[in-house]
Amino acid sequence: MPELEIFLMHPVITASVPLLEPPGWATAQRELFDLLDQAWRRFARDFTGPDGRLRYSDGLTSRDGVDDFYEVFFNWPQLYLLGGADDLLEQAEKHWAGVTRQLTELGMLKDEYERGYDWFHQGESLLLLYFLCMAAPERWQRRALRFAELYVDPRHGNYDPEHRVIRRPHNGSDPEREGLFDGDAYPWLPKEARMYGFPLGWILPPGAEEPPLDADPRLGAEMTRRMGTGDTAVNLAATGLVLNAWILTGDSRYADWIAQYVGAWRERAAANGGVLPDNVAPDGTVGGLLEGRWYGGHYGWSWPHGWYSVGHAAIVAALAGAAVTDDDSYLDLVRPALDEIISHGKVMAFTDADSSIRSKWTPQLAQDVDTPTFHVPFRYGDEGWFDHSPMLMAVPTALWHHTAGSADRERIEHLRAAAGHDWRTVRSFRSKEEAGHEEPWLAFLAGDNPDYPEKILAAAQAQVRHRLTRMELYRGTDVPEADIHLWQQSNPVVTEALVQLTWGGPQVVYNGGLQQARLRYYDAAAGRAGLPPSVAALVSSIDPEGTVVELVNLDPHQARPLIIQAGAFAEHTIHAVEYTTCPDPSWIGDLYDYGHREPAVESATAEVGGPWLRVELPRSSRIRLSLRLELRTQAPSYRSPFDQRPAEPSAS
Repeated sequence: MPELEIFLMHPVITASVPLLEPPGWATAQRELFDLLDQAWRRFARDFTGPDGRLRYSDGLTSRDGVDDFYEVFFNWPQLYLLGGADDLLEQAEKHWAGVTRQLTELGMLKDEYERGYDWFHQGESLLLLYFLCMAAPERWQRRALRFAELYVDPRHGNYDPEHRVIRRPHNGSDPEREGLFDGDAYPWLPKEARMYGFPLGWILPPGAEEPPLDADPRLGAEMTRRMGTGDTAVNLAATGLVLNAWILTGDSRYADWIAQYVGAWRERAAANGGVLPDNVAPDGTVGGLLEGRWYGGHYGWSWPHGWYSVGHAAIVAALAGAAVTDDDSYLDLVRPALDEIISHGKVMAFTDADSSIRSKWTPQLAQDVDTPTFHVPFRYGDEGWFDHSPMLMAVPTALWHHTAGSADRERIEHLRAAAGHDWRTVRSFRSKEEAGHEEPWLAFLAGDNPDYPEKILAAAQAQVRHRLTRMELYRGTDVPEADIHLWQQSNPVVTEALVQLTWGGPQVVYNGGLQQARLRYYDAAAGRAGLPPSVAALVSSIDPEGTVVELVNLDPHQARPLIIQAGAFAEHTIHAVEYTTCPDPSWIGDLYDYGHREPAVESATAEVGGPWLRVELPRSSRIRLSLRLELRTQAPSYRSPFDQRPAEPSAS
């Protein structure tokens, strides 16, 4: 679309404050973009083949593994959306296609989709697809709708509309795939048994001798009978796939399915005192296959991860329900369970905790691993709550980001007050979610961690450089099945810092969520998503009454026009903006007469009345904007400011 048309479509303000000394966060942010551009190119060169597939020569010996192929690239289109290189989107699409062919040849997919596996892993696999839909909806819509129909259309065998259940824990494109494993027993390794224990712990009488893994009834016939059919709470992550279809089309069929399916789980949670149960028999009865237990389902409260899997699936579904109905009471699917585990929290050193995910928290806590801090129980069994770890902050942060409500904010403040470690501390570590720095970011938004932007950008650079070094050790080699996680550990694309600082949002909920953001950006000159080259952005407040962002054009030669979008999916309205302006252009001459001085800055205001605002950034300029937003006034959509389609009103 010609720039003149864009100019006429959206309100426009022009930055007039000259840039003298660039802020450190701005130069560090652009340096990170440059480093990431070099890093993903090297990974593609050294770890992938000509058609985009990963260098891999082994087979796959169980139902597990599909996620490990797709996860490698999950944040590549996300980086493009943030402002990564023009050719990064095409590269990400190439890798999705190459990996999909590769997995089809390995017998793991049918019609390009997982044959049947749990949604803890399917949600991880699909993040790449969701970001591709966000970046290029016209190219990905047909495929995304075909996948969503696997669940919305009962003829595919996954969904039972009468009982409002997904029929089995392992579900997907192959209705012939039943149970939880192929063969005689679940493929459970001794190391995993030591870390997570066993499902159906009550099957063996107290004091009974542990049988060999391949003959353990908890992993064999009893597991198939009691856990291999019916619905499980982690299936709630399937709502992310259907929500993506609704955002693409606005089709009420998808909204109705989400409301029906999530509504059924809300009723089950309410009947359980508010806490979400984790299993439903095929006839719709909670605990129907587990002798009445509301816990004990596949990837549920008892085994293997508890809150880690249940909580993340629940927040994906709660946000989906709230989005399609415009009813935030859907968030009560997850709040009571969250508050329940917090109520059982205790202060201890991590080294004294009974955590099953020590490999995650040891590097994340670093020198605070021995510091007494607040732990919550992640799992529940016949003996009550157990498996204590520090609070994963993805769910509390996602709740507060969505509502901006006082109760959700107070929960975060309570968790901070209970913590024995300093939330302002920034550490460089890798987590598979490419997240984990919510605490120092929340402290920054609270106004008492001013150095966070430069520290998190430095930590991100350190991770990129560490992973580039790791890549050198394995470049050009085929990865065996035993080392299948090497690709994820080496993926040099890190995006959490950029998501927080530029979009004012948390990293995407890793097990199947869709992105949250206060703001996004479009390069008005290039007609594409993302910050323009040489432009840096810093969101320092996400208060809807005053969402504050500073924009800096570091280019000393070229103007950089951009468009600000309110919300990840243009779902918010910018009512008005207050912004900095330099009323006296004569200041530039004073540089020569009196030496360096900062120009006088005043404030101006403008009405906006829509999801987009164009900002002209002359060369070497900066502007600070405070945006007054009204949240969720329009239906979420993948439309862009270059799209002539009118916005649909929200459900309210």
